[in-house]
Amino acid sequence: MQPRKNLILILASIGTFVEALDIAIINLTIPSIQSQFNITANTVQWLQTLYVLFFGGFLIIGGKLSDQIGRKKIFIIGGAIFMLTSLGAGMSVNFQTLAVFRALQGLGAAFIMPSALSIVTHTFQKDQERNRALGIFSAFAAIGSGSGLSIGGIISTYLSWHWVFLINVPILFITIILSYKFLPSDIQNKNQKSTDMISGILLVSGLLLMTYGTHEFIHIQENPVLILGSVILSLVLLSAFIYRLKNISNPLVDLKLFSHRSLVISNLTFFSLGAFFISFLFLISLMLQKDMDYSAADSGLMLVPFSILSALIAKFILPAVSKKLNSVQIGILGWSFMLTGALCLIFAIYLNHPTVLVLTGAACISGVGMTLCFTSLSVLGIRDAEPQQYGVASSLTSTSYFLGAGIGLSLMTLMTQFFPSEWAVSTLSLSILFIYGFIAVVFLLYFIIKEYKTVRTSLHY
Repeated sequence: MQPRKNLILILASIGTFVEALDIAIINLTIPSIQSQFNITANTVQWLQTLYVLFFGGFLIIGGKLSDQIGRKKIFIIGGAIFMLTSLGAGMSVNFQTLAVFRALQGLGAAFIMPSALSIVTHTFQKDQERNRALGIFSAFAAIGSGSGLSIGGIISTYLSWHWVFLINVPILFITIILSYKFLPSDIQNKNQKSTDMISGILLVSGLLLMTYGTHEFIHIQENPVLILGSVILSLVLLSAFIYRLKNISNPLVDLKLFSHRSLVISNLTFFSLGAFFISFLFLISLMLQKDMDYSAADSGLMLVPFSILSALIAKFILPAVSKKLNSVQIGILGWSFMLTGALCLIFAIYLNHPTVLVLTGAACISGVGMTLCFTSLSVLGIRDAEPQQYGVASSLTSTSYFLGAGIGLSLMTLMTQFFPSEWAVSTLSLSILFIYGFIAVVFLLYFIIKEYKTVRTSLHY
């Protein structure tokens, strides 16, 4: 039985590896895509924004559908969507088509991730083996995120940007065939209530229109009706989303969850983390290639050590740190590295981009800070929730992360359009990156103050 279990774990892990890989892999291909379609960096960033908004917006729906329809079915459906949209993206002959397929990739990823996690947790039910399995599952996701920049740079240099998408096709085709054959059959849950798809569509539509209005705000004098109309319609759709959550019997998200202030604060911090890290991935690729004239392959190879460093931190350093520091303290430590990294990149502009300083900044952010921050915030996100709410609470934190990524990247793009620079990555862009991190630290101070008050109250008794 154990070999079959291990095969199930590998199949689920490959699914999450591919979706994590695709978040990062596109960044070092951006100059190639810009060149082929003759578009600006502000336009090409929509490829990342659409992916993360669709991913985050439909993530909770993906989790609910895996419970309602079956985790195996949703995993295979998500894999098929991701495979076909990867094929479509790789064969795109214009930017508009590429953007549509990129958005639908996010939808496929939103089905893959929660169903894959559900497959792992239901296959490995003993505590010790489940923890080991989740560790391997998380490692695949971390390796996918960490290696994405490197693989993307090498592929776009020696093949073409098309293969950044096409590489997914054979991997997912084999994974789907093996999943159909070896994943355990779904058990029908007759008591499971239907999933509220309308709420998900309202959420994603509202966020897309809000993001579009933010991104294009600089052109409001030329297109006032279109841009203001987008913002107003987005507010209407998001209001309808909240109204629906309050008034239907089986809402997509139970609003009672938000009575836990710690959950709200941790989700806001996750939102900041998404805005910070995805913006960093976008900026570091532009800085290395546009401002420092490295090829995509060289840029990717320079970032390989940080993928390894991140894995080493997670494997050896984090367990030791966790014994001495609580989750809030680990979060503060992680954000200290993130802010230090942002400062290194800011100073690098004024010092004519010394490679050592740029790579030091990247190491602080992607090598150390992200590992510490993501781990601590994942714990804080479910700390005050009831055990039966852990699944939804975890989905909320992931949703907040990806929505923060899409909106944060668009806001940064808007500000750089208002204040253009001679550099592809300006001081303003990196200052906004720093502000995202600073806001997260302010949110984390809530937990420090809360713990201080708890200790003080206990001393009085």
